[in-house]
Amino acid sequence: MKAVWSGTNLADSDNCLVVEGNYYFPPESVNHEYLQESDKRTECHWKGVAHYYHVRVAGKLNPDAAWYYPAPLSAAAHITGYIAFWRGVEVK
Repeated sequence: MKAVWSGTNLADSDNCLVVEGNYYFPPESVNHEYLQESDKRTECHWKGVAHYYHVRVAGKLNPDAAWYYPAPLSAAAHITGYIAFWRGVEVK
């Protein structure tokens, strides 16, 4: 799987995990140079608190376009630190 936005490869992995239809990329497969920590947080009743990243490519900003669970609840422990994308990021 690849995650691409604005013509730039954000992540590439054969070891993604699929949860609720979203592909979660292992952290080592993500190009962190394009991610900027966001203050946004949301809460899922079974996964816990999600933290977000802005995606920035060539001066273009896609706010809160990636998320991860740094300390998920036990039911989602397998996605700890894995990163998922949305908001126009193409995952294919």
